[in-house]
Amino acid sequence: MLKKNSLRLAAALLTTLSGLTPALASPPQHHDQVPGYFRLKVGDLEVTALYDAAAVFQLDWLKGKKATMDGVAKTLQKDPHLLDAADQGFLVNTGKQLILVDAGAGTWYGGKAFGRLATSLRSAGYTPEQVDLVLVTHLHSDHVGGLTTHDGDRVFPNAEVYVAKAESDFWLSPEIAAKAPKEAQPFFESAQAIAAPYIKAGKWHTFSGSESIVDGMQIVPLPGHTPGHTGYEFSSKGQKILFWGDTVHAQRVQLKHPEITAVFDIDPAAAAARRNQLLPRLAGRICCFLAWVACTRKVKAIAGRQSH
Repeated sequence: MLKKNSLRLAAALLTTLSGLTPALASPPQHHDQVPGYFRLKVGDLEVTALYDAAAVFQLDWLKGKKATMDGVAKTLQKDPHLLDAADQGFLVNTGKQLILVDAGAGTWYGGKAFGRLATSLRSAGYTPEQVDLVLVTHLHSDHVGGLTTHDGDRVFPNAEVYVAKAESDFWLSPEIAAKAPKEAQPFFESAQAIAAPYIKAGKWHTFSGSESIVDGMQIVPLPGHTPGHTGYEFSSKGQKILFWGDTVHAQRVQLKHPEITAVFDIDPAAAAARRNQLLPRLAGRICCFLAWVACTRKVKAIAGRQSH
């Protein structure tokens, strides 16, 4: 009797399964949400924030007047998550191209705690081979390490990479690297190793002004953090979103105190000046500013959940 019941159950399951309809192919844009990415619509653009790693910005990495920093330290005691951060990149699907803004750290920064951007990209329904362009804000390894493996392979084999000429000339210069302080040497070494495979393949491109790279995208020079630090502003149907790299490191501190700088700023005064100029402009175009903050907060929230 038991055997007969088991056979009937198996037959019923097979009948049910045979009636299931295979899943259809995914559409060009994806609208679901899973940990590791967050989607946002900006006009006709689909923007996907891609999680690379959770991080914490150390208090002694921030520099400002003593009274201001004492206030930050006091707030940090009450709110231990004040300096929480996330390393991330952003994928823009224009409907014609897939454009990645920054590529995360890969294996070049942060050890095994970083380097999840490519996994987040796949979770979001895309592959590295599908990326057409990579726009680089600057050549610090936590922003470009995901471009290249330590074996020298291009992670995005079909992508053309664009970076400001001032940025490329600085970090890829053997002469400048030789004169740099010892603690800065790893930044030069990693930048040169990461860029090399794309240069060899003829896929490394520089720009020096506001020349057009992508329709509906404007280059926003933001030097200070690094010599050629660059933002990229996309527009669609009257909506705008700006990807500003390391214009702000500790969001909850520097949005309130834009005069506070970071030890990683090559020209701290210029970095603070750019921040002071940019924030009022973004506040006047609230869609651009809130869109960026929404993406950032969602990815940081995702990072927080994954770290627990």
